[in-house]
Amino acid sequence: MELTMTTVTMLACLQLKHFAADYVLQPAWVLRGKGDLRMIGGYVHAGAHAVGSVPALLLAGAGVARVVVLVLAEFVVHYLIDYGKALLSRRSRADASTRAYWAMHGADQLMHQLTYAALILAALA
Repeated sequence: MELTMTTVTMLACLQLKHFAADYVLQPAWVLRGKGDLRMIGGYVHAGAHAVGSVPALLLAGAGVARVVVLVLAEFVVHYLIDYGKALLSRRSRADASTRAYWAMHGADQLMHQLTYAALILAALA
């Protein structure tokens, strides 16, 4: 498969969105809500990721129906990844000085990046 400017631009858009949504735009109430299905924070966070992916998906020239399906898929997958990480983090009691914390953080980020690879492939198909 040929690497195209569209693919690279989509990836760059998703990376910028990910940085903003995961590291800049997360107030404490969002962070607290990620591991509790009854709290809105995790849903707001996953929604920000999903909506933030729209420009990258539109670059692929995907139709509106495909973009809607991909945005909904990202919302669900992003929520579940973060929910799982929150549950594991609470059970492990790992902090930023431990290998367990960084392994969980790295696994979380890897799963999000693999989600972006799948989104790009699905949008370009």
